[in-house]
Amino acid sequence: MAANKLDVRFCPEVYQTVAGEDYTVYAYLNDGSMRKFDVKPLIKQGGVFKKIEDKEVFKNTLTVLNGTVAWDIAGKRNEYECIDIDPMTIFESPLISDIPEICIKE
Repeated sequence: MAANKLDVRFCPEVYQTVAGEDYTVYAYLNDGSMRKFDVKPLIKQGGVFKKIEDKEVFKNTLTVLNGTVAWDIAGKRNEYECIDIDPMTIFESPLISDIPEICIKE
């Protein structure tokens, strides 16, 4: 969907996330698109995002919760204890055609 042709009734929803290198998140959305979101600027700002500065925490707690990118820090799938990003912010991030192979290695 082009930004100027966006149906005002459309509400983006994240279906799947993959942690990439250097604090990048790849997200699959309900419109069929894949987006690349750079979390580094948020981590540098500090605040709640400081909790995901450790790369293992960033990678291992990344999930989808309530239709958006989230980090389940407490491991309880409690929306009030997670760090999340507005799905519209994810939708407005750059489109990609595929995730880099490095992200899908075991």
